[in-house]
Amino acid sequence: MTEVLASRSYRGLAAGEAIESVHNDLDSLWLDVPFVQDMDQMTFTTAVIESASNIVQHAEPAGQEPVELGVEIEVRHTLLQARVSAYHAKPPFGAMEPATPGEDAESGRGLALIQALVTTVTFERQDGTNTWVLSRTSSQG
Repeated sequence: MTEVLASRSYRGLAAGEAIESVHNDLDSLWLDVPFVQDMDQMTFTTAVIESASNIVQHAEPAGQEPVELGVEIEVRHTLLQARVSAYHAKPPFGAMEPATPGEDAESGRGLALIQALVTTVTFERQDGTNTWVLSRTSSQG
């Protein structure tokens, strides 16, 4: 089945309050789709929040407009998908490959964590917007 069974959308300034709003959206989303297994809910939520938090913490404006966070989430029968976007942002710094930072490093593990939690992660940059597409195939098949 490819029908979208539930969805949520958020867009606002990339600030700390945005993370709480996205988390609240995810909490309410799971109430609409109780068939999604707890493990899928937990891992997908963690991946989406980690992606959104990375934008809030690290995205830099490309021009005069502030960076905005956008999150679009869709639930299909066997697929969870989120598009996590940084609007008006510079391209991300460095390679888009997961890295293993040194033992003393306090950051740099986000992409590796996200990739461990979902089935696929892709990155797109278009018109000053960086978008990470996170997909998780349901564990119930």
